[in-house]
Amino acid sequence: MSDGFNLDLRRAEDELDTPADFDGNVTLGVLDGTTPDEEWVEEVTRGNVLFLAVDGDLNALAEGFAGTVKDAGGSLVHFREFLVVSPPDVDVDAGRL
Repeated sequence: MSDGFNLDLRRAEDELDTPADFDGNVTLGVLDGTTPDEEWVEEVTRGNVLFLAVDGDLNALAEGFAGTVKDAGGSLVHFREFLVVSPPDVDVDAGRL
């Protein structure tokens, strides 16, 4: 009954369009006020995407670094109980939310 969908998952990573000079990582953390704002900014400046579980008032916890990230061209997206912070050249597609 199958018309044959031929997908080789072993090669899927080879097919992704990742820039050759991409050196960023995804940093998981908790946004609870214990990490200095400068550390979050430094992570984003190095090209890392932050995926932070928010533990408290998001606006109060992010106010010390959100403006700096936005001014540098980065983005912040609040998704459920998480804050996704990306550097300037990494887009967060929230179109399906």
